[in-house]
Amino acid sequence: MCVCVRERGGEIAMDVKQAGLSLDSLVSSFNTRIAELQDLVVARNMYPASSITDLSAVDTTLKAMEHQLQQIKDRLREETLAIPKAKKLIKASLQQQQKLQSMSVYAPSYMPERGKVMHHDNTTCSTVEEPIKQDYSFGIQEPKEDPAPLIKEKKGRGSPPLWYITANELDSLSSYMRGRLTLDKINAAINDMAVYAEANSQLITAPRKKLTESTIEKALEIREIGMAEGVKGKHFFLETDVKGPSLKLDITGKAILTVLRHLGRISESRIGHHRVFILLRPQ
Repeated sequence: MCVCVRERGGEIAMDVKQAGLSLDSLVSSFNTRIAELQDLVVARNMYPASSITDLSAVDTTLKAMEHQLQQIKDRLREETLAIPKAKKLIKASLQQQQKLQSMSVYAPSYMPERGKVMHHDNTTCSTVEEPIKQDYSFGIQEPKEDPAPLIKEKKGRGSPPLWYITANELDSLSSYMRGRLTLDKINAAINDMAVYAEANSQLITAPRKKLTESTIEKALEIREIGMAEGVKGKHFFLETDVKGPSLKLDITGKAILTVLRHLGRISESRIGHHRVFILLRPQ
């Protein structure tokens, strides 16, 4: 009987011990869960629910930046592929620049446009722009071939030539003759002289029925001068034609005419009461 009681007491003690261990385990689990809940509470306080919206905006901005970055990469790839073509273009441009620089040595710094020439008929006067016709062969040393002659019209002398002077020609003049004249002023005056000569050429070739009462007298006078010896077949203008815009009968204009006579661009003669200037080809 005692043995049975003792064995029963031992079993009860073991059950109590196991129950204590289970209770300890349960308490430990509760403590662990409580710690996790505390961590979650701290995290909730650090990142409130309103931060979710901010994170979404950041995500949208980041995606937009990634898209822009991809576009930049694509653009850089295109530019990289275009570099060889750009190098070829730069090389060709440099070659063209060298050619233009070598040509500019023989071209004047001022290239004025041909002015407007008057065309007369019975009732009105109209203006027509004349194209620029520059004799580029002049001034080039050792030309390979002679420049082609100007093609004449059926009833005229063709357009007056524009034989501009070069910087070397201007520098070759004495200081007292050159004075304050510049290459631009002289070449602009050459352009004006071509306009005067073109107007006179049109008066010579214009049919009589197209001349007005105000121009017929001058046309007859110009035709008579154009038949004079030394003038026939050449382009010319009168002293009375000189009215600008660049060439005028002032001190500067007279100095320009002197320089152009010296350089062989014009010759001067007197026919009747007129002072006539003839355009000459430079020798």
